[in-house]
Amino acid sequence: MGFSPQSERDFIKLDLGPELEKAGYGPNRLKLMILDDNRIALWYWANVVVAPKCQRRDYGRGSYVCVCNVTYCDYIGDIAPLQNGSAVAFESTKAGLRFAKSVVPLGRAPDDGNSNKTLLIVIDSSKEYQEVFGFGGAFTDAAGINVKSLPANMQDDILKSYYAIEGIGYTIGRIPLASCDFSTRKYTYDDSPGDLELTNFTLAQEDFDLKIPYIKKALSLSSEPAWFFGSSWSSPAWMKTNNELEGRGFLIGEPGGPYYKAWAKYYVRFVQEYERLGIPIRGLTTQNEPTTGFVPGFRWQTLGFTVNNQRDFVKLDLGPALAEAGYGVDKLQLMILDDNRIVLPHWTDVVLGDPGAAKYVSGVAVHWYMDSFIGPSVLDKVHESFPDKFILGTEACTGAAIKPENKVKLGSWERAELYARDILEDFNHWVSGWTDWNLALDTEGGPNWANNFVDSPIIVNASAQEFYKQPMYYALGHFSKALPRGSVRIHSQLEQPSFQVAMNTTATMLEYAAFKTPDSALVVIVLNRDNNEFTLKIKDASGTGSVQKVIKERSITTFIWQP
Repeated sequence: MGFSPQSERDFIKLDLGPELEKAGYGPNRLKLMILDDNRIALWYWANVVVAPKCQRRDYGRGSYVCVCNVTYCDYIGDIAPLQNGSAVAFESTKAGLRFAKSVVPLGRAPDDGNSNKTLLIVIDSSKEYQEVFGFGGAFTDAAGINVKSLPANMQDDILKSYYAIEGIGYTIGRIPLASCDFSTRKYTYDDSPGDLELTNFTLAQEDFDLKIPYIKKALSLSSEPAWFFGSSWSSPAWMKTNNELEGRGFLIGEPGGPYYKAWAKYYVRFVQEYERLGIPIRGLTTQNEPTTGFVPGFRWQTLGFTVNNQRDFVKLDLGPALAEAGYGVDKLQLMILDDNRIVLPHWTDVVLGDPGAAKYVSGVAVHWYMDSFIGPSVLDKVHESFPDKFILGTEACTGAAIKPENKVKLGSWERAELYARDILEDFNHWVSGWTDWNLALDTEGGPNWANNFVDSPIIVNASAQEFYKQPMYYALGHFSKALPRGSVRIHSQLEQPSFQVAMNTTATMLEYAAFKTPDSALVVIVLNRDNNEFTLKIKDASGTGSVQKVIKERSITTFIWQP
């Protein structure tokens, strides 16, 4: 059906426009596009068609939690892209949307000129960067205690919420070797002084009660082979210079000596014992936060390593012990550092700069706690120097360095933004995956024997037989559900001139990244931290189409489409 210019004008003015506005689809919700051959198309359809039903509860922290109980728990479900020339967009907002799904036509976006309310991101799938390895969380004793405190069906709901395809699709799990601060007691796998041969090595009751059952459940739920890695907090006290699990202390002697050999064997025994119980350990970190072992009076389990000691420990002890036991780089991926990026690139230059150590190492593990003190350029430097080694985020949490009353902030949207912003920054600087800290904590942020309480994406209220999915949980899902293992980051760029961006508050509060999945779907994830909405165009440089949508204020939006 065709229109003359005059009849098209009058149809829009007298008929179509008023009817759409009367039905609630005014210019702020739906745009009309006049095509080159004088046909009229509905360019932008923002009517939400699918949204998981969240049982919302407001704790006065700026947004909402979604409440799960013995009779109901919300699930996001399938988010596969449409195949009919449309994109799907998933939105979570401070105002209360949680993974709300809308359908956006894929086509040629109209030109809105240089409107200060319109921003353009251009993506180019021909320019590929690092592969995405996955997302996950930690199976601490505290997480197990909280999961176990709930009825059996709710225990399943927590694990499904994280690892099942209808949840947020985690594929990574971190396992502390023995105890950490998120335990109710201090213990190791061999507390027999002088047992350098580890004849008394044995897993703890916590492994059997609080870790292994839930790890096995996660393995059974994951749509991809879940990748579990171990991290140690401290060696047995009798191996250390201070004879304590916490505080300033190091392994006795030097790398290559009997205590370093015994500590390397301890790692091997952990991998063997878990494997014997049906849990393949695919990765290890060399030591959780080795720099904290230099802090006098450090409050929980730690073990100090200088960078030179870690290099030599890997080269002389841990690497050879793993290889001899059949856990070489082809079977198990060893990661160095497992600490804050503030020590990069010096740490990697020393360890990976030594071929004798580097041959045993697959990746670099980083934490997020000091990111505000050092920019992401250090990650670029690590990649530039050692492009064959991956970078993995292995720990992050909120509430670690604030007043006790703010350790857990139920419904905090700001903490969801912190997560999303860090993930976007990391992935735009060569990080391949991101691992959260505790899978679940109680309403105090524990248990934690050292009273180092923090927040978690899922908070358990055992007395009420409820758990709460925080905004952080949904923020993580915007990445973990949309980016299966093997996805690759692709080029993305904000096309506004730099002077326009500097003058546009919304542009300065915008974070984004683009990816291509193994089945060639395109994914763009956008974080808007501004208090204003704006119109976003996403243009594919390959010419396969464009997407346009109003991005709500204080929101996270994931776009997926098949070009």
